[in-house]
Amino acid sequence: MPAEVVRQVLTAIRSALATGAVPGAIVGVLRDGAVDIQAVGSTATDGATALSPQSLVRISSNTKPIAAALALALRDDGLLDLDDPVDRFIPELAKRRVLRRLDGSPDDTVPALSQITIADLLTMRLGFGFVFEAPCPTVDLAGDAGLGIGPPDPAVPLTPDEWIARFAELPLLEQPGSVWRYDLAYAVLGVVLNRAAAQPLDSLLRDRITRPLGMVDTDFVARPGSLPDCYSTTESGLAVFDPPDGRWTTPPSFPDARGGLVSTAADLLRFAQALFDGGQDVLSERSVTEMTTDQLTAEQRSAPSAQAFLDGAGWGYGVQVIAPDHGTGSRLARYGWGGGLGTLWYSWPDYRTAVVVLTQVLPPSAELVESSINAVEQTLLTE
Repeated sequence: MPAEVVRQVLTAIRSALATGAVPGAIVGVLRDGAVDIQAVGSTATDGATALSPQSLVRISSNTKPIAAALALALRDDGLLDLDDPVDRFIPELAKRRVLRRLDGSPDDTVPALSQITIADLLTMRLGFGFVFEAPCPTVDLAGDAGLGIGPPDPAVPLTPDEWIARFAELPLLEQPGSVWRYDLAYAVLGVVLNRAAAQPLDSLLRDRITRPLGMVDTDFVARPGSLPDCYSTTESGLAVFDPPDGRWTTPPSFPDARGGLVSTAADLLRFAQALFDGGQDVLSERSVTEMTTDQLTAEQRSAPSAQAFLDGAGWGYGVQVIAPDHGTGSRLARYGWGGGLGTLWYSWPDYRTAVVVLTQVLPPSAELVESSINAVEQTLLTE
C-alpha cells in the first residue's frame, strides 16, 4: 500500500528536516492506483504555518516531462513530427553557426552540419545549454541577453518571439544532435509548441494535458499567497529566494517550458498515473513508450555535460531513464526527474509505483534526494 512507502520516505528524510536543511516536505506515493500524500514541517523557517499535503509548489524542471508530453501529444495530433527541423516553426534558427571551441570567441564559428530537430530539443541535443567543463564566453552572452542561465525566473520580461530572436543571435556550442546539454532546449521547445499549435503555451498546456488529466492546480501562475516560501542555501543558512507573493503570482510574458510551472503532489501523481495507463486520453501508448525509453547513445551519456546531471543514466523525452545495469547504483528500473527548487518525481514501472517529494529549497538537498530514493527501493525490494 502507498502509506507504507510514504512512512519509509518520511523516516528517511527526518534528518534533513531536523537539521533545518528544509523547513518542510510533502511526500506523495501512487501505488497500483491508490494514493497517499502527507506533509511534515512548515511553509517557512519560522515554523508558524504547517505545510499542507495540498500545498502548491514551484516545480521548476519537473516542468520538462509535462512539456515533453505536450510535444508528443501534438505529434499524435499530426501537428508536428519529431524529425521536423526546428526552423519549420522557428525560421530564425535556420543556418546555425557552431563554435569551433567551447571556450572560444563567439565569432569563431563553422556552419552547422545538420538542422536542429524537435527530437533534438526533447533529448536536449540542441547544441546549447549549461557549461561546467570550461569557461564559455557564448554562455556568458546568453546570460547577459536575459535568456535565463540559472534558476527559473518567470519575471523575465521577454515574449516568446523576443526570447527566440535573442537566442538566434548566438552560435551553438556544439553540432546539433551531438551532445546532451542542459537545459535551454526546453525553452526553445516551448516556442516550437506555441507556433505549431498557433496557441499560447499556457492555454495549450491546459487544453491538451492538464485539464484532461484533472491536473487542476498545474499552471504557469499561482494564486497570490498560495505558495510557501522558496529558499536558497547560503553559507549563513536559508535565505528567501521567492516569497509567497513573489514572481510566480504574475502571469509570465514568456511561459517557460524549462521550469515555469507550479503544481501539487496530487497533480504530479495524476501525470504519473497517465503514463502507467498508456497515456489515457492525452498520449498514445507509442508516445509513452518513447518518452520513457533511453534515447541517448553511450557516447552521449558519457559526455561531460551529461555526466554532470545524469551520472551515467539515460534520457528519454523529458525524463531521466535509469536501468540497474547503467552503473548508477539504482537497484530497480525507474524514470522521472527533479527540479532545482527542491522537487522530485520518479516512477518504478515494474511496481506501478510513483513517488514525489516536494520541498522549496535551492539547490535540492542531495541527502534528501538520495535517502528518499533508497527508502522507496528498499521498501519495494523487501515486500
